[in-house]
Amino acid sequence: MKKKKTKQYTEVSAFGHSISMSANKARRVIDQIRGRSYEETLMILELMPYRACSAILKLIYSAAANGIHNMYFDERSLIISKAEVNEGRTVKKLKPRAKGRGYPIKRSTCHITIVLRDISLHEQYEEYIRDRWALMEAKSK
Repeated sequence: MKKKKTKQYTEVSAFGHSISMSANKARRVIDQIRGRSYEETLMILELMPYRACSAILKLIYSAAANGIHNMYFDERSLIISKAEVNEGRTVKKLKPRAKGRGYPIKRSTCHITIVLRDISLHEQYEEYIRDRWALMEAKSK
């Protein structure tokens, strides 16, 4: 059983499961956008010539929409804090060939995870925690 971490209120995510492309080809694009701002990422993905860009762009739009609609984040302060690609199942098919034979075809899939973080809220949250610890230490003395 997989253990889920508690989610901070400064992060939103989007998951793409069983996307029909190789994990290595998706990683080639993900490595270029990890740690960048939301607006910069959109510009990079629209100009890259890879097929993986369209699927990753959809996921980033989805994560941003989650943040804007559900958490009231600001687009200008979003960064990509985590972006990872894992291998999915391999779909195995048979391609019909001559004389009743069949050649195996392996179609690889991948799972993509995109996590966006709102920097402005994250900094405010850290200040809040710091103030709370200082208040608790002052009370204990």
